[in-house]
Amino acid sequence: MELPEPQLLHTVTDSVATVVVHHPAKRNAMTAAMWRALPPLLETLAADPGIRALVLTGQGGTFCAGADISTLRESSEEAQELAVRAEEALAAFPKPTLAAVRGHCVGGGSQLAAACDLRFAEEGALFGVTPSKLGIVYAASSTRRLVSLVGPATAKYLLFSGELIDAERALRTGLVDEVLPTGELAKRVGEFTQILASRSQLTQAAAKEFANGRTDRDAYWAGQARGSGDTAEGVAAFLERRTPRFTWTTSG
Repeated sequence: MELPEPQLLHTVTDSVATVVVHHPAKRNAMTAAMWRALPPLLETLAADPGIRALVLTGQGGTFCAGADISTLRESSEEAQELAVRAEEALAAFPKPTLAAVRGHCVGGGSQLAAACDLRFAEEGALFGVTPSKLGIVYAASSTRRLVSLVGPATAKYLLFSGELIDAERALRTGLVDEVLPTGELAKRVGEFTQILASRSQLTQAAAKEFANGRTDRDAYWAGQARGSGDTAEGVAAFLERRTPRFTWTTSG
């Protein structure tokens, strides 16, 4: 039987884009072609004004087992550059992003999950940052992102040892935001992304930049707030006890 081609699949439902890492023959390991495909796919999805949030997940019971090791035989430096470009493109996505994690989230998979704004995991998920098992120097930008999530002590534990941690420990350290019982991850992600889709994109976009450390756009966002109408609409909807109809978009 012919095995399905490794690829990134995507769908858009109810204003939420879902990107699926699809390489079941190798536990959703990312090939070089998949790393290359992610930035342009994200650019296309970001430009769609109808998309208000993005979910990244893996096919079946595994999130992503890392990079396809066969790609490292040619040039580990080139493979890392591809992964970092994809990671940075995901981190720069202008709308809220959420990694929905089942099973193994290891190596390049942990890079992708860390680049998302939020991470929800199913019980039984395992997380690992494994360059020390391959003699690879983890990228500086990826290391800083990991430290910002879990702090220097846990980042060192993960990077020095390459050991896997379970979902409960990932939750305690800040690597994961919620842990769901088996079978309930998809429902919770669906409910939460609809909450995200209903909120002000103006608030979300500004908060994402500020939380990520950008310090040169205070005046820009103040101007956007004054001209957007979102604040007036939000206050009016609250007083009238109705759902707000926010109109500001990142593409506007």
